[in-house]
Amino acid sequence: YTEPLYPPMSKSRVCYYYDADIGSYYYGSGHPMKPHRLRLTHNLLLSYKLYRKMEVYKPHYATDDEISQFHYDEYVDFLKKVTPDNRKEYAQNLQKFNLGEFTDCPIFDGLYQFCQSYSGGSIDGAMKLNHGMTDIAVNWSGGLHHAKKSEASGFCYVNDIVLSILELLKYHSRVLYIDIDIHHGDGVEEAFYTTDRVLTCSFHKFGDFFPGTGDHIDLGAKDGRYYSVNFPLESGIDDGSFQRIFQPVITRIIELYRPGVIVLQCGADSLTGDRLGCFNLTLKGHGECVTFVKNLGIPLLVLGGGGYKKSNVARCWAYETSLLLDEKIDGNIPYNDFFEFYGPDFRLHLQPAQDVPNLNSKAYLDNMMQIVLQNVAMLENAPSVQMQDVPRDTRILDAEEDVTEGAEAKRLSDGEPFGPPEHEAELF
Repeated sequence: YTEPLYPPMSKSRVCYYYDADIGSYYYGSGHPMKPHRLRLTHNLLLSYKLYRKMEVYKPHYATDDEISQFHYDEYVDFLKKVTPDNRKEYAQNLQKFNLGEFTDCPIFDGLYQFCQSYSGGSIDGAMKLNHGMTDIAVNWSGGLHHAKKSEASGFCYVNDIVLSILELLKYHSRVLYIDIDIHHGDGVEEAFYTTDRVLTCSFHKFGDFFPGTGDHIDLGAKDGRYYSVNFPLESGIDDGSFQRIFQPVITRIIELYRPGVIVLQCGADSLTGDRLGCFNLTLKGHGECVTFVKNLGIPLLVLGGGGYKKSNVARCWAYETSLLLDEKIDGNIPYNDFFEFYGPDFRLHLQPAQDVPNLNSKAYLDNMMQIVLQNVAMLENAPSVQMQDVPRDTRILDAEEDVTEGAEAKRLSDGEPFGPPEHEAELF
């Protein structure tokens, strides 16, 4: 399968969402999730002058009503009210909603505003795609795929992916969700487990590894039977092995499912050298997935996700932005405000680790791909929906703040941190 489903254009129209404050939120000392990685990413985009090739927007803050499209009102109300100072008052709810010091989802200053910001960018991108105002929408602050309807999980509090897909479903009969984070996209799969309107496909480490879900036998239920596709992997997978399974599986899904839009979660914790990951992908192997999906010619929402070595996350998402723009960028990191983070070589691309064995044998991958493709073959070809009124848009697109100009884009890299300065934390 090589022909795009939509007429190809010389260049894709790309819009990009960034909030200058997003890098200031601080999960706490020693916590692996560092929102500061988004400031590094944005700064690298500025240094490579990629912002000149796309429309740059500041996302709106998702409203309570928007977040409640998926999450329970009680949970949303709790996220709004809880702070580090009053958390003892909410001790019972902390346990109920899986937040607090004994979980991986701490309470920190500005928590709800953080959720509103990254969720707003994903919703805005979905709306742009719905109205044909862009071909590709990018929100690297989004992609928090573990959050459940009334529970935080895996550093994720609000599931912006589910919110953006719900927005896309207003205009599209079928949405394909692809996840290349090293962790299973369990929150998104669970949200759409019983519907054929959304097909979720996740490639991830499986076994004794968070969140412990995503076996190949997890296929969906009721109307969603066979619309959950999982490809469980072992440690150490490299670029060649990943592409050998990724492209045939996605190709077959596209042929049968014919999605009107794709959401691609590009978690960078599947890269070699990640603090929490155990794969051995380079930027080129990770980015090849992005290029392959982009070249399908289907409207595309691109989101971030995991990634716990800040410099590599910035490398990855800056490089993948260049791929979406069809722009070649220099292999040397240009000088920027965070140049010291990229030492000692100050190079863009990563080399695979030589001491990490690929535990995914050819026999294992071939066998698993055969099983997965057999499951995909059970799909009902391009399920349709009955005609119905389109729900109103959650907001007016014209209200967005366009910050396309270089000076304004540069302004978005500023902001004061809510917690200890990241330069005093680990230089990851």
